[in-house]
Parts: sequence; structure tokens; C-alpha cells
Amino acid sequence: MKYDVIVLGSGPGGYVAAIRASQLGLKTAVIERESLGGICLNWGCIPTKALIKSANVFDYINHAADYGISIASPKADFGEIIKRSRGVADGMNKGVTFLLKKNKVDVIMGEGMLKPGKKIEVTDNDGKKSTVEGENIIIATGARAKELPNIKLDGKKIIEYRKAMSLEKQPKKMVVMGSGAIGCEFAYFYSTLGTEVTIVEFLDNVVPREDEEVSKQLARTFKKNGIKIMLGSSVDKVDTSGTGCKVHVKTKKGTEVVECDVVLSAVGVTPNTEKIGLAEVGIATDRGFITVDEYYKTNIPGYYAIGDCIPGPALAHVASAEGILCVEKIKGEKVEPIDYGNIPSCTYCMPEVASVGMTEAEAKAAGHEIKVGKFPFSASGKAKAAGHSDGFVKLIFDAKYGELLGGHMIGANVTEMVAELVSIRKLETTGHEIIKTIHPHPTMSEAIMEAAAAAYDEVIHI
Repeated sequence: MKYDVIVLGSGPGGYVAAIRASQLGLKTAVIERESLGGICLNWGCIPTKALIKSANVFDYINHAADYGISIASPKADFGEIIKRSRGVADGMNKGVTFLLKKNKVDVIMGEGMLKPGKKIEVTDNDGKKSTVEGENIIIATGARAKELPNIKLDGKKIIEYRKAMSLEKQPKKMVVMGSGAIGCEFAYFYSTLGTEVTIVEFLDNVVPREDEEVSKQLARTFKKNGIKIMLGSSVDKVDTSGTGCKVHVKTKKGTEVVECDVVLSAVGVTPNTEKIGLAEVGIATDRGFITVDEYYKTNIPGYYAIGDCIPGPALAHVASAEGILCVEKIKGEKVEPIDYGNIPSCTYCMPEVASVGMTEAEAKAAGHEIKVGKFPFSASGKAKAAGHSDGFVKLIFDAKYGELLGGHMIGANVTEMVAELVSIRKLETTGHEIIKTIHPHPTMSEAIMEAAAAAYDEVIHI
């Protein structure tokens, strides 16, 4: 079989690229070794949000008295929560299958191996081999959980995110290594259901890529809710010889041993590029990541790469955007490279964290004279009424031109608000224009307008 475009991998980068290619009139196939939708849909973005929603609901029920409602002895059924999450993922998988069929994309199930001459050898589950050829090949093989040299994942006591969302039994105690989005989301989920959680973070703040004020606010809330946080610390070793785990944590004051049932490793991802034939084709890599230009071309003509297997943010929405841009460039459309300085970042614990652009420290380091506006949700009528007044919106403007350099939010539902800030930066809207943009009342989004007003000493409600 010969195609205009063959996509290796069907995650949010791969299947979106395939559908867009077909929409543009290109004969397209996608090769997938496991489940359509990739890690994000089956083991990442979607099922974790289902788990977190269950935790949200349980948290609401436990605090029902705060809303004037009496509920006796609520109990979380861990097995049913896991089952619901898997059901949501299965439903989304069927949705991707439908979309690919609707858009006339051929689906080839099996393990793909790149070959010279723009060919891919596919080995199906029965070991049968076949070869497909494409005018253009897009590599979208994604990434997996990173394994530390001294901490070997065993899938039982030392686990990664896939296992964390399918455990048969809820652990009584858990240590989470790493406090990025994955670490914080699982820490929140398990803690809310009653697991005693300890986060170990090598750097000096949780969610260390976020603005420092946001990081400190999240740490305060986590600690208030019973999560123990060990900053500036690292796991030296994990002793699994007994019934549980003895985690040896190196801190600034010495080594501390933390006992738990399970250790979750959430220290980042590593690209799935070792066993796909890159060397045979001659495709260049850097530390395992495939090297590409601004339109995702590799050093070998006809071969492209997108998503988590290339350098850049390992985010589903980034992979999708890269896939669309890549195939539009292949088709000959007029496209502009992605602005990686305007990528939204979201962490879906409670409170949620969302941001785009520079932190305050980054803006200062870049030499900008800045204006900073901050509006707390404790002054928001909607947040108060909803019972979620922790957090704030913080906006950073260039003092001379009024450009929004960065926006940072922590609070309930802020991941639903960050797209406004992305649009503001895309459209080069100024601080004064945000102030004059009427926001509906009462909403959480009013805090964006108020934070802009605070930066220019025009804020009304604080």
C-alpha cells in the first residue's frame, strides 16, 4: 500500500495529524501498536481527569455541611472509581476510532519500524509482517514515564502513572517523586480519597515551572489538606524487601526514611524513539528526542516528527497543534511556526493551576520593566458563593507597551479560563484593553479584568 501520508502513532498528535491530512485530500494511514488515542486518551489526560472528578465529588460530599446539606458517613469505592475512569477512556477510544473512519483514514494495527525509502514495516499481533510506503512519514510515537537510574520501576511497589490509575487496592500511604502536573494531580487524587501522601521534590517549589507565588499557594493548600511536602529533596533508594517500602530521602538536613505502601515516580518523560528504526534511516536525535525544524522536518527528506518524541513541552494540545501545522505545510498551505512562548500549561489538582507566558522572575531576567496586577479569589463573589476562594489571578505586563507578558492563575476552574489569556497574547491586546473588556458578573473570569486593573491602579474590588 502506498499513501500520501503515514502517521506512526495515534496519540493526540498522530490521530489529529492523520485526520487533518485526510481533510486536505491526502490519502492517509495511521499505524498504532496498542490503543487508538495513545497514552493521553487511554492512560493520561482523559482517565486522570475522570479520577480527579471523582475526588472532586467526594470532597464536595465531605464538605456538604458547608453548603447546608447533611450527608451521613460518605464512603469512596476505590474499585468503582477506577472502573469509571477506565470506562471514560474506553468511550473516548471508540470516539477516535469513529473519527478516523469518518475521515477515511486507514488504521493499521501493529508495531511500526521505519525503513529507508519512506517505508514502514509493520508487525501485527500474530507476528505477521507487512510493508507500507508513504510520500511523507510523520513520527508521533510519544513518550513514557522516565525511570531514574537508582529507582527501578517494578509495577507493584514502585510504579508510574499508568499503574497509578489502575491499582486494584487503594494504598494507605504513598510517596510521590516529583511535583509537576502528574505528581500533583495524583497526590491530590489519592490524598482526597484518604491515602497519606508525601511529595518529594528535588527543586525548591512544587510545580517548579510555575510562577513562584503560585507554587507557594499550592504548597500551602496541599499542606492544609494533609499532604506532606519535602522540597529540595531527592530519593536515594527505595527498600522494597519488606511488606511495604522504605524510601530513603536525602534532604538538606540529612537522610530521612519515609515508610509507605507504594512509590509513584512522576519525574518526567522519556521519548519512545529507541526501537523505531531511526538509526537505520539516519534520522538525527538529541538525547533521544528527534531533531526537527520549525515545520517538523527531520534531517531526512520525507520524514517528520511531532509531539512528545521531539524537544518541547510534552503536552497533548501542543502535539495536536504540531500535527496540524505539519500536514498543512506538507500540503503546501501557508502556515506560521508555532509560538512556543504562548502555550498554556494546566495542572488539574484542586486548586487548579493554569498559566501562559513568562513568570515574574523570567520577565525581569529578560530585562522588561513590568507592571504586576494580582486579584485574589477571596474577593470574588462567584468564588465565595462556590465555596472555593483559595487562589488568585496574577498578570504581568510590559510597563512601556502594555503587552501581557505572562498570566498565572491558581483556583477552582482556572484551567477553563486560561484560553482567554492565550488569546489576549495572540492578539497583542494591552492591559488597558483588558480593563475595558466587560466580563460577566458573577464569574471567576472577572478576576482577569480585576487583575489587569490592579496592575494600573484602577482595581475596584480590593
